[in-house]
Amino acid sequence: MSWYYNRHATTNALWLLVIAGLFLSKLYSFLLFHAIVELFSVIIAACIFVLAWNTREHLDNHYLLFIGVAYLFVGILDGVHTLAYKGMGVFPGYDANLPTQLWIAARYLESLSLLMAPFFIRRRLKANLLFFIYFTVSSLLLVLIFGRVFPDCFLPGQGLTPFKVASEYIISILLAISLWLLIRSRGEFDVRVLRLIAASIFVTILSEMCFTLYKDVYDALNLTGHFLKTISFYLIYKAIV
Repeated sequence: MSWYYNRHATTNALWLLVIAGLFLSKLYSFLLFHAIVELFSVIIAACIFVLAWNTREHLDNHYLLFIGVAYLFVGILDGVHTLAYKGMGVFPGYDANLPTQLWIAARYLESLSLLMAPFFIRRRLKANLLFFIYFTVSSLLLVLIFGRVFPDCFLPGQGLTPFKVASEYIISILLAISLWLLIRSRGEFDVRVLRLIAASIFVTILSEMCFTLYKDVYDALNLTGHFLKTISFYLIYKAIV
């Protein structure tokens, strides 16, 4: 029992150090903070996929497999979002609209995936087909965004567009419905797993609310939203583990 409490005390201490380090990086450079926090999310998304994919033959509940595949491609979009962020200089000729579009695309993919996942709790998935579908959808989103076909989300001098703000509310509603569907099927999950996934979805909703209100890509609400998003990814990771 003492080992259990010592392990959790160590984990909590490490999290405090991580949060302190992120705040210090933000004081030095918001770009550095953003790159670190998004990279952390991308790594977690990759780990979620690896764990779910390599245990797919042993999973009775394919909800977690669905989430595992989905989060790989959400992580890929978030990785491109990180490279496209204002000030990075990776994609010349694009402004703050590009990373905001990539963010919205990733959040739509994430929220719709969480909405659909409960329907595969008792159904078997064809993992390779699911992977191909997500690869195709993600590739199409990238083509639309870089081809300047995707709706504008942030305009310099104007700020967030109506499409961006409306999308955050729509995404939050989709997440709330996915949480309700998850709770309806609570008998199919271990209690701890259910709590972790539910907490992740709830934190994601809070994150989306932050992103409906910010005025600049470097302001405090944007900072808080990124923190909450990272926490939500970590909670999903814990649920998979």
